[in-house]
Amino acid sequence: MTTPTASFAGRSVLRVGYGALQLERLHDRRGDAVALLRRAVELGVDHVDTAEFYGFGFANAVIREVLRPEDGVLVVTKVGADPDPGGRLPLRLAQRPEQLRAGVEDNLRSLGVDRLAAVNLRRLDSGPGLRPEGDQVVDLDDQLAVLTALRDEGKIGAIGLSGVTLDGLRRALPAGIACVQNAYSLVSRDDEDMLRLCAAEGIAWVPFFPLGGAFPGLPKVTDEPAVHAVAQSLGVTPSQVGLAWLLHHAPNVLLIPGTADAAHLEANMAAGEITLDAAALAVLDAVESRSSDVPMG
Repeated sequence: MTTPTASFAGRSVLRVGYGALQLERLHDRRGDAVALLRRAVELGVDHVDTAEFYGFGFANAVIREVLRPEDGVLVVTKVGADPDPGGRLPLRLAQRPEQLRAGVEDNLRSLGVDRLAAVNLRRLDSGPGLRPEGDQVVDLDDQLAVLTALRDEGKIGAIGLSGVTLDGLRRALPAGIACVQNAYSLVSRDDEDMLRLCAAEGIAWVPFFPLGGAFPGLPKVTDEPAVHAVAQSLGVTPSQVGLAWLLHHAPNVLLIPGTADAAHLEANMAAGEITLDAAALAVLDAVESRSSDVPMG
């Protein structure tokens, strides 16, 4: 059986949380977005992942409306990109130190708090997505310096990294890193060495795209015959098997699946209760890993 909780940013949280990106799908149905997040808290979610650029501030606004201190929810946000409503993509890179500081201030304001429990620096060194160019190519040490200063000022509690390489993580360790968010799933296991380093250092591993396939060119966990076979044998969905595999794979894995649907939310939470025996794990571990290092934009 999987451990129901794991350590993150100095506290214990349920290993299945909620990623707020999908709340923007409910932008025109704010009441439904509020109800969905309230349902997540009712189901035990105590770790919510967000960013100011999710829905151009909509996700943070819903979080601010729903969550109360007594709910005990760890809200984790990120910096390194800003909303860009008129752009070809809905966000633009914001990697420079002054932009990171401004991003922290934006999140403090939109969440209505005076301290962010944890902030992830969205680097763009690995995984699918954009790559920095021009003045957005910034040395990691310069970025960590401003985040460490913000931590010293009491504006953020813990520092995380996203889209980072193994060498980058090693360089960052002296700054005190609470979590790593990289693209990682059963079908894209490029970062196995980094996952092991995080486990050894007590760093939470919070994979995004936990089922792969977020945009064209990425393999999908739910396309794998082995995943369907295990799901059928257990009477669960292929998506639930993909999430359960992550929880079984390493004890420091925390999941933040996102959804705009209440039934899907409940199914994601139930994945934390699925037990995979040795035979099922052997079948799943044999699935081929393909790179998720797909450029975009």
